[in-house]
Amino acid sequence: SLCAAGEPNLSYQELKDLKKANVLHIDVRERWEIDRFGKIPESINIPLGELMEALQMDPMEFKEQYNQKMPSKSDPVVFSCLAGTRSKQALGFAMSLGFS
Repeated sequence: SLCAAGEPNLSYQELKDLKKANVLHIDVRERWEIDRFGKIPESINIPLGELMEALQMDPMEFKEQYNQKMPSKSDPVVFSCLAGTRSKQALGFAMSLGFS
């Protein structure tokens, strides 16, 4: 299940369309879930338990840790997980930190 602020639930096709527009896709599943079920192409894995800290990192530290440019508070970001519960939590965390 996928979440974005403008549209709390996205279909897979909507996500594919958004990815063409350079949306950052953060998968908040645990690393063992990625190992077991596979990585979503062009997503970065930041487990939900690390997300608040990650979104407050120094941009250089974020790039070093996640091999991806840190999103600005106005950059489009989509969160995903297995069933939708964690991605909704991730969306709430990001919005509480000022992400639009």
